[in-house]
Amino acid sequence: MAAGWSRVENSGLTQAVREAGAVELILVRHGESEGNVAATQASRAGADVIEVPARDADVTLSRTGQDQSLALGRALASIPEELRPDAVVSSPYRRAFQTAEIAVETAGWPVKVRTDERLRDRELGILDMLTRQGVDRRHPDEAERRLWLGKFYYRPPGGESWADVVLRLRSVLAELNNLGSGHRVMLVCHDALILLARYVLEGMTEAEVLDLAAGTSVLNASLTRYVRPEGQGPWALESFNVADHLIAEGVEVTEHAGDANVHPR
Repeated sequence: MAAGWSRVENSGLTQAVREAGAVELILVRHGESEGNVAATQASRAGADVIEVPARDADVTLSRTGQDQSLALGRALASIPEELRPDAVVSSPYRRAFQTAEIAVETAGWPVKVRTDERLRDRELGILDMLTRQGVDRRHPDEAERRLWLGKFYYRPPGGESWADVVLRLRSVLAELNNLGSGHRVMLVCHDALILLARYVLEGMTEAEVLDLAAGTSVLNASLTRYVRPEGQGPWALESFNVADHLIAEGVEVTEHAGDANVHPR
């Protein structure tokens, strides 16, 4: 059965779920950010550098992203009280935490948003703030190595591969596996984290998750939902990348996809 409401007093997931296995997992991509807008503009202009207003961790939501978060919150408000998440955990990056706070406040949920650094976006190292064209021009050897290895295993100097992100994500998801009466958990994070959560929870291969990434853009403020009524064992994907709540509110749906050239050469 669903657990009752609780306020999580420690950061991260551990305290929230250590006494009970989760029966539902909701994954939310943050709303459109100023960084998303800047990256799209730079790519369209053929620029090498993305003119972001702050370091990646501090980039905030755009006006559209704020509207998306409000629409998300109004949709979450319609969830019956007994089915609402009793733990909401966000990436510490500002755009994700803003999304979570706006949505939870708008929904009227009496739950405190906590952060977990394992949910942060992939770190890009020396490629940070560069467009695909910028990487090709400024770091041609790295561009060639990325093409050879593919997105899953390529690690830029000072950054992370998708495989590195999976390692920290596995530890987050493992904390949902404790036995007990059941919790419902919402994680607010980033597009790569949501794709890689599918990789972990569904037991995908490298080729399968790269096929998914090549053909799918995780929408800003979209919802992905997994369930397992017994609170243990495998998760079942109920819905993926849903943005109907934005359309219903007349809010712009944005995607800001990553590089679709993800397979090894």
